[in-house]
Amino acid sequence: MPQYTAFPFNSECTALLWKIEEDEESLRIGLPLTEPEWADLGGITHPAQRVEWMACRAAMRLLAESQGLTYAGLYKDEFGKPHLIAPADFNAGHISLTHTAGWAAVVWHASRPVGIDIEPIREQFVRVVPRVLSEVETAHAGQDLMRLAVYWCAKEALYKLYGKRQLTFREHLIIEPFADGATQLNGHVRLPDHEEKLTICCRTTGPGLLAVAF
Repeated sequence: MPQYTAFPFNSECTALLWKIEEDEESLRIGLPLTEPEWADLGGITHPAQRVEWMACRAAMRLLAESQGLTYAGLYKDEFGKPHLIAPADFNAGHISLTHTAGWAAVVWHASRPVGIDIEPIREQFVRVVPRVLSEVETAHAGQDLMRLAVYWCAKEALYKLYGKRQLTFREHLIIEPFADGATQLNGHVRLPDHEEKLTICCRTTGPGLLAVAF
């Protein structure tokens, strides 16, 4: 039996975190894959990454079916953002996928774009994350490893929600300062022709952190 945890954030949004204990063959059983998906999988040579890729789709199938949807596979739009395959006149909602070593996570929202990220808490955040923070974010995070991890995970979730290119974490994705241990953050996508304020739910779980933006 798969080992997973569901996170119902509200009546329209649920995430699912899957602990990967299966091999690629077990995950593939009964899983519909389109020709483009087979092509994507064919481009992945590392065995662990193939398993993570497959686990994302197995988790997405489980989550979709829990919402009363028929899972027929995924397709990617022109920006590489994944969507559920569904009839043209059917609203299948919005999805996002993410994975890291040993874990896969997916999220579904009934009515609006959504983004998800999972991250282990890594010492390298102290070196890497300040490069993608604004001055205000840098001052708030300091050298605190957990704060840096939250900023990184939250910005990744925002990036996946927006689903388009030509933006930078430092300039275009902004996280308001938060209290330590906060489970709900405020985030902003700020572009010359587009600006919106978004909610980011953050949980300490699984490999370290899980963040969902909607």
